[in-house]
Order: sequence, then structure tokens, then C-alpha cells
Amino acid sequence: MKNSRRNFIRTSAAFTAAVGVGATFPSAFSMAMPGAQKKIRVGAIGINGMGWADLKAILKHPDTECTALCDVDKNVLDKRKKELADEGIKPKGYGNYKDLLAAKDVDVVVIGTPDHWHCLQLIDACAAGKDVYVEKPLGNSIAECEAMVKAARKYDRIVQVGQWQRSQKHFRDAVDFVHSGKLGEIRLVKAWAYQGWMKSIPVKPDGPAPEGVDYAGWLGPAEKRPFNPNRFHFEFRWFWDYAGGLMTDWGVHMLDYALIGMKATTPRSVMASGGKFAYPDDAAETPDTLTTVFEFDDFNVQWEHANGIDGGPYGRNHGVAFIGNKGTLVLNRDGWEVIPEKDRMEAVPLQKKVDNGLDLHAVNFIEAVQQRDKSLLHCPVEAGAHIAVFSQMGNIAYRTGKKIYWDASKKNFNDSDADKLIAASYHNGYKIPVL
Repeated sequence: MKNSRRNFIRTSAAFTAAVGVGATFPSAFSMAMPGAQKKIRVGAIGINGMGWADLKAILKHPDTECTALCDVDKNVLDKRKKELADEGIKPKGYGNYKDLLAAKDVDVVVIGTPDHWHCLQLIDACAAGKDVYVEKPLGNSIAECEAMVKAARKYDRIVQVGQWQRSQKHFRDAVDFVHSGKLGEIRLVKAWAYQGWMKSIPVKPDGPAPEGVDYAGWLGPAEKRPFNPNRFHFEFRWFWDYAGGLMTDWGVHMLDYALIGMKATTPRSVMASGGKFAYPDDAAETPDTLTTVFEFDDFNVQWEHANGIDGGPYGRNHGVAFIGNKGTLVLNRDGWEVIPEKDRMEAVPLQKKVDNGLDLHAVNFIEAVQQRDKSLLHCPVEAGAHIAVFSQMGNIAYRTGKKIYWDASKKNFNDSDADKLIAASYHNGYKIPVL
């Protein structure tokens, strides 16, 4: 690799200065359990999907206990309280997350709400003196990510972002192989998510919110619209008001390792092309098909995604491929292998995963909380912000239809259309806190 890559740590300051964040590699594993000590009391906000999975993973640690749950959907809240009660766990239930943050019996907060709520809830949690495990993507805009990093630093909180591949051994082993130089000069990195199970979202009429749902609380800073089931719970991912589609949903996972492997930070330029090619008339707004190219000095990173099909590169529906002059390393959640370029190197057969990334990520978070040591975190807030911003750049290139260039000195793209998308639009009296 060229000198610019070898000197990554020293030269990554440009991106750090640009948005207050920098790429962070996973630290070495530290799995030794601390001795007997006070239980860490955990509260969870947004418990319908990954927030629930995150909480359950954290509760596997013997030094934790659940004391509080919060969800704006009382149906979900009651369901989760019953599930825990069946295990002998009886947390308090809240409909408003600020009431949970005010609780004296909560030390750590899990944030598993839709993307558009992450920023405000994380900042409020940090201000309340809570440590935070927050789902990815960290923020729903570049400006939000910057504010969240500032909040974690200002209030000196432990913040882990839920990019749990950073805690898996086979991902680390694959990156070590990439860094060894055995692949030769790497000229292209492909990252992708082909999601065959994500089907078309049929158009549905607006109507009243379900009984037990605090719809105003769900909308929060998003634009006020009539309730529509397509925009609620899991499907929120496909609407710009709340999220960024597959680019930020899966992109932050796969592109994260593309950057770690290449020791890369800010691209020289970003361009994207795609659209609703599979389901042009369905209810979703975000593209079901997208190709994005991030240009660096001596290599490109290419992102691809497609809803409704599984036929991704190398026969995998998701992954990262480091394409070198001597061979290609292909990595995903199942394992990694090396495909040689003719006879230029030896093949490496599939190295299968050997652990549970989410469980390890939860343990890593709790250990960092116990030891009050942010350096132990495998995905600290700075790392989560970096890849969230990187993915947002891909969406901004797509939404403007332009090739865009980040100006680190001005913290903008020097393009009026792109600059309008740096900060998410807040409504209903909400504003991003000034820190």
C-alpha cells in the first residue's frame, strides 16, 4: 500500500477536523470479566426490533439488570414487559423517554428507536448522566453526528454504537490479512447488500394511529403527516423523514469494514446513481437499487444495494470484497476467504465465523462502562459518526444527482443543493441542541 495509507492515523486529521469525528479501528479484545460489583441498571428506549435484541444481549452479562422500558407504542411496551415478567424481571414502563432518563434507577440506556430520534435521545441521555448503547446508524444527518460526538465528549459518557461486526473475530482476522499486503495493491473495494427478503411496500391509505400509540411522540422532530402504516415500525427505513434506506441501514455495516481495511477516511468525491427500479410504484421513497462510488487517491470504494434479489457479487447477498492485484478477499457475516488472481497467490478457504458478534459487542460495552474506559469500546461514538457521515454522503450524492466534494475547511460541499442536506430538517418545535 502507498504511503498515504500507511500513514493513515497521522493524516486522517482532515476528516476529523471537518465534522469532529475520525475513523476508529476496533480495539483489541478484552473479554476478562470484572469481579463482583454493583449491578448496572439498564433502561431501553424503543424496544420493538433491534432495541430489544440489544437489551437482551446486554442482559446476558451477569452484572446487569433491566429496570426500565420505554416505547411510544403501549402495545409493544406491554408485550415486552410481559416477556421480561415471565423471566422474573419487572422493569418500570414509560411512554415518554424523558421520564425514563429522569429515573434514578437507570445507569445505562439502550436507544433502539427510528434513526430520526437517535440524536435528541442520545444527547438528552448524555446530559442526564447516562451511558448509552445506540443503534446504527448513529445519526440521520451529518450535523446530527457532529452534535452527538460533542455531547458524548462534553458529558464524558461511554457511548457504544451498535455496529457489532467490530466485535467479531473473523472480521478482525480478515482485516489483518488485508493489512498484511498479501493481496497486493488494492485498487477497488466493493461493499454491497442485496436483500431478497425486502419486498415491495404496497401503497396504503392514511388513517388513525393504532390505539395505544403516541403518534406525536413517534414523529418527534420529523415532519407532521397523517399516520400511515407504511411509515411505522420497521418500514420507517424507506422514508427520508426518518432514515436513509439501505445506504445507511446496511451501508454503515459493510462500508465500515471497507474503510477499516483500507485505513481510509474522507473520499475525494462521491457520486451515485440508482432509483426505484424494482418497485417504481410502491410506497417507499428511498432507492431500491443504488450504486455509489467513493473516490480516494489511489483506489475506489463502490457500494451496491438492491431490494428483492439475493444475487450479489461472489454469490453472497451482502459483503465486502478487497480486490488486489494478487487476489481478492471476500468478507461477510458468515466468514471470509481469499480468491487468488490466477497463480499470483495461494487461495485461503472459507474461514467461518466462530462467535456471536452482538453478544460480544454488548459485553464490550458493559466492560467499558464498568472500567470507565472509552478506549475499550469496539465502536465508540466517533467511529459510529464517521461511517454514518460517510454513508450520508452517498445518499446526498444520490439525492442531488451530482458528483459532490466535501470541503473540510468550510464543513460543506460548496454546493447549495448538497449543503441543504447536511442537517436534517427538524419540525414540531424540536431543534438540535447547540453544544
